[in-house]
Amino acid sequence: MLAEASKGGPGAARHARRLSRLAVTFFETLKLPPSELSLTLVRDPAIRKLKQQYFGIDAATDVLSFPAGDSPAPGLRPLGDIVISVDTARRAAREFHTTLELELARYLAHGVLHLLGHDHQTPPEARKMERLERTLLGHAGILARSDELT
Repeated sequence: MLAEASKGGPGAARHARRLSRLAVTFFETLKLPPSELSLTLVRDPAIRKLKQQYFGIDAATDVLSFPAGDSPAPGLRPLGDIVISVDTARRAAREFHTTLELELARYLAHGVLHLLGHDHQTPPEARKMERLERTLLGHAGILARSDELT
């Protein structure tokens, strides 16, 4: 697990260490083979730039996932990269009356599920992904707050 927090602002390194441990728990819950994940915590300007560059959308977002390609080599399975905006997580924590730690955990769970091929483009997909978020977190995830489930 590679976690980079130098661009995430004050306290990001502490959050990155906690999220790295949480990712291992998620992998165990999902019964994944030994896997590798790159996690980067950033501020809104950085995630906005990535969203524009890769998705053509000029807006900040909560989490972006970039799946790795298949690896023919034995050993750790590369899952890909997750980029989380600490700024967006702070705003959501205030808006939903929760903690920054819980918001970051929600974003990590959501990102991991995207790396594993899950999506929420249709209501049935969204419901399945939301159930998996609850399994990983033990409580509601990002999708429970969205209108994508209906």
